[in-house]
Amino acid sequence: MSETYAFGIDVGGTTIKHGLFNGKGELLESWEIPTRTEENGKNILPDIAASIRGKMKEKSITAADVKGVGIGVPGPVLEGGIVNSCVNLGWGVVDVQEELSKALEGIPVEVGNDANVAALGECWKGAGRGYKNMIMVTLGTGVGGGVIINGRILPGSHGAGGEIGHITVNKHEEDACNCGKKGCLEQYASANGLVRMTRKTLARKHGQTKLVDDETLTSRLIFDLAKQGDVVAKQCVEDMCETLGETLAQVAAVVDPEAFVIGGGVSKAGTIVTDTVKKYYLPAAFHACRNVIFKLAELGNDAGMYGAVRMVLQK
Repeated sequence: MSETYAFGIDVGGTTIKHGLFNGKGELLESWEIPTRTEENGKNILPDIAASIRGKMKEKSITAADVKGVGIGVPGPVLEGGIVNSCVNLGWGVVDVQEELSKALEGIPVEVGNDANVAALGECWKGAGRGYKNMIMVTLGTGVGGGVIINGRILPGSHGAGGEIGHITVNKHEEDACNCGKKGCLEQYASANGLVRMTRKTLARKHGQTKLVDDETLTSRLIFDLAKQGDVVAKQCVEDMCETLGETLAQVAAVVDPEAFVIGGGVSKAGTIVTDTVKKYYLPAAFHACRNVIFKLAELGNDAGMYGAVRMVLQK
């Protein structure tokens, strides 16, 4: 019997990561191409198809050898692989599944939201190995989420399952979130949210601190200074993790996960993130949901590729 293959694609706003996997789910090779978002992103799917066809030709892989192509995209995905608006890509409603499959001689295509797909990757090959029910929280520019139930993505009815970044945590907030609402979790617990709230703290000039409200203020610097004992930086990290921990306690009352996996740029600060979030999670959680593991993500930027292939192999 000939070798089988699958491709995992992770579409970002700047680059598109590609992974060639064998039928057992082992990564054989990965590469990137630029994301051409001009003209409402009309070149993105043709570019992906051309890249995959090029790799198939290079490796002498036929369409019959390919189990499928999995793809994660930065937007809600409806049933049947239809993407309902990807603002970062310039897309409106796009039938990704049909268009990409058609461009690849009918190779089956599975489509998922990028945060959900990354969560599936971590559950399969990363920090979530061994857990069937897991929530991944991605702390980057915003707050992303992915819910895995019985080893599979929970996309929801409108492709918005796992959008924990837009849970309202402060109904008195006056600034608007990028989503248009006010008081969303990501206004407090993302990298940008931490910087935003730290600026507010510095405006009140509480205590001695090395933090300065200028262009050098980043979430990484705030965490670094917090680890060094800077009183104001520590308080800002505590405030962020308190908001996140208490919110995840509410999420757990609905989903009851075995583990929370925390990824994204902010997670690179290390166990200060998981330890502090758990400290505030435990007293806020329903008693039956307290026995939960908090772990840092392990796959980094490869999580999306792994999760995309997992969708194919689960079919």
